[in-house]
Amino acid sequence: MRNQLKSWQRLEEHQREMVGADMRDMFAADGGRAQAFSLEWGDIVCDFSRNIVDATTMKLLLELARECRLQQRIEEMFSGVPVNVTEGRAALHTALRCRDKLAVITVDGVDVMPQVRATLEQMRGLVNALRSGTWRGHSGAPINTVVNIGIGGSDLGPRLVTRALEHCMGAGAVRTEFVSTIDPVALQRLLARLDPATTLFIISSKSFTTRETMLNAAAARAWLCSAMGEAAVARHFVAVSANCEAVAEFGISADNRFAMWDWVGGRYSLWSAIGLPIAIAHGMEVFDQLLDGAYAMDCHFRTASLEQNMPVLLALIGVWYNNFFYRDSYALLIYDNALRLLPDWLQQLDMESNGKSCTCSGHGIGYPTAPVVWGHIGIEGQHAFYQRLHQSPVFVPCDFICAASVGDNHYPQQQRFLLANCLAQAEALLKGRDGATVRSELRAAGMDETKIAALLPHRIFSGNRPSNTIIYNKLTPHTLGALLALYEHRTFVQGVIWDVNSFDQWGVELGKQLAGTIDMELSGEQISGHDPSTTALLRRCIDWQQG
Repeated sequence: MRNQLKSWQRLEEHQREMVGADMRDMFAADGGRAQAFSLEWGDIVCDFSRNIVDATTMKLLLELARECRLQQRIEEMFSGVPVNVTEGRAALHTALRCRDKLAVITVDGVDVMPQVRATLEQMRGLVNALRSGTWRGHSGAPINTVVNIGIGGSDLGPRLVTRALEHCMGAGAVRTEFVSTIDPVALQRLLARLDPATTLFIISSKSFTTRETMLNAAAARAWLCSAMGEAAVARHFVAVSANCEAVAEFGISADNRFAMWDWVGGRYSLWSAIGLPIAIAHGMEVFDQLLDGAYAMDCHFRTASLEQNMPVLLALIGVWYNNFFYRDSYALLIYDNALRLLPDWLQQLDMESNGKSCTCSGHGIGYPTAPVVWGHIGIEGQHAFYQRLHQSPVFVPCDFICAASVGDNHYPQQQRFLLANCLAQAEALLKGRDGATVRSELRAAGMDETKIAALLPHRIFSGNRPSNTIIYNKLTPHTLGALLALYEHRTFVQGVIWDVNSFDQWGVELGKQLAGTIDMELSGEQISGHDPSTTALLRRCIDWQQG
């Protein structure tokens, strides 16, 4: 058990010494703190100096990482060892973006890189055909809209990147839409805006049995066939799946199936053919640059010392707050509108990966694992939930993320003020505002002492609230690839520290099974085996549906 390790116990002792530490005093005592507690890699700067840590903290956290054999576990993941222990699988999303043309990466004795490279070339063929207009629909019309039907990792990753890189769209751009929810209104409204003759659907499902995805796929197929006939399916559907038989049954030819593999988890899959919407929207060259950025971060993560390793240090700081300050919430504050979906993507990545209650060997865990991940666009959050961040009695660790500049910016004043707000909010969390400052400001405004005394407690906030700040020059495909890989590796490191399997998700299975049963009962089968609340609600819903 991790909390029995010597380094863990030393961190518990150290936390009792640090609980009253004031970061403002640390900065005053050490003029080089900002430089000592920050890393610059490529065009990304990660400043972690505004954290309740000192040199001893970092030394002990790194000792914990070593005692957990982190470097060995990193090498195992990259090498194809089955680190997904409950399913006996490798977790080789890094192979999908490996740019070394001579690399050999084996799973069960088979080099997977030829398959990866072949799928990338297959993607390139489809992307070029669609963007050049040479791929024609059943009626002979060119495709102008692509709809990705998937859920979870088959939706969030490609949706995030496609939207984030809208500024990269060039000639031949194809409109790209996403459907994940099975709320019938969403699909109905989307299809009402589309022309069957010019629409291509991508069905993204590794198993090709995911209930939500296949319900939407069947509805889209029926919509197309009602307008153009069964023969149209071959020119208006492609699939990303490992299930050859089910794809063929649907009516999609083998040439239009893009491979998926057991050694790629859904939430780590945007680098595969699951990323087709990205490449179709922006071109294969942009997708290649995305892979380049992720691969560069992979190389950094795999080869840099732990002391200079950006994903490792971010992960360890998160462990420090989660397990030694017992902070079960973590906020992602985005000052780049292109990344507005990043909190959604990270929620799945982090909480589905590490929200576990037993170790890799099956023993119960006696310490917290994944905190609740949440966040939003920062400039909007300032007018919503930042009050909680600044004045609640309990601090929430935060990551601020911002671009220093944007390409082809027609509104430089807005960009400057956006950056100013990012830096100012992080500084405000650190500095706070004490009573003497508030009193002085109110006196300068001409307020009398009685009103000052009444207002004073409401306008004080303590400060000394921790945050990381991640700033990059501008959001290019390369930078975005590196940023997403950074958070993937941060998640993996924390899984190693907590001794959990970051690559399974058994916790979602029971709800899926129960949903299948309830679906049949809503269709008329006898209700049985539920708790009283579910039974009563089921009966009420059936009454309304029949009324």
